[in-house]
This record gives sequence, structure tokens and C-alpha cells, in this order.
Amino acid sequence: MDLQLPPKVTPRAFARLAEINAAGGGGAKALRVAVEGGGCSGFQYDIRLDDPAPDDLVLEAGGQKVLVDPVSLPFLQNAVIDFSEELIGARFVIENPNASSSCGCGTSFSL
Repeated sequence: MDLQLPPKVTPRAFARLAEINAAGGGGAKALRVAVEGGGCSGFQYDIRLDDPAPDDLVLEAGGQKVLVDPVSLPFLQNAVIDFSEELIGARFVIENPNASSSCGCGTSFSL
């Protein structure tokens, strides 16, 4: 049986989430990372601020939480959730070893 590991969240991603929550002023929100059908490659990531649901996997560091729902979890096994800042913009990114290909924008992928 192949041992599957949950996704990992980098310290940089947790730090950026802490900055977002500090600037928000309305109480800390968790970062939800989900996989949905669609996008130019078949699946797409949905990354947003949200509240935890009872069946979510919660990844936590320094009081910050990243959530993955049970339906998305198999698609995100062994993935790395990071934050990237480049000249063209800043965003949360996912390095997903389960994806066989992805589009140029990095928000959709295929298995």
C-alpha cells in the first residue's frame, strides 16, 4: 500500500497568511486550499480565506491555519503550499507532485 502524506505548508506561506490576518482587522481567517473541476487543464485550485469546517484537515503553525477539505485531500497528497513574490505579482502557489501537467498560469492542472 502506497503511503500518502498530507500537503505541507511552507513557513513563508504561514508568514504571509499572518500578514493578511494582521491587516484584516476582522479576526483571523484560515486559508482554504481546495481542488475543483474546471480550468484549462481539467482541475483548478480554489484558494481563499474561510472558516474551518468540522471535517477539514487543519495544518497549523504560529496560530495560522490552512484548511483542506476531504474531497480535495487526495489531489493534494504530498503537495507543497507556498507563497511566491515576483515582479508580476504575489500569490499562494502549489507544487503538486500528483499533477501530470499544468497550465502556464499555475492555477489549473491535470492528473
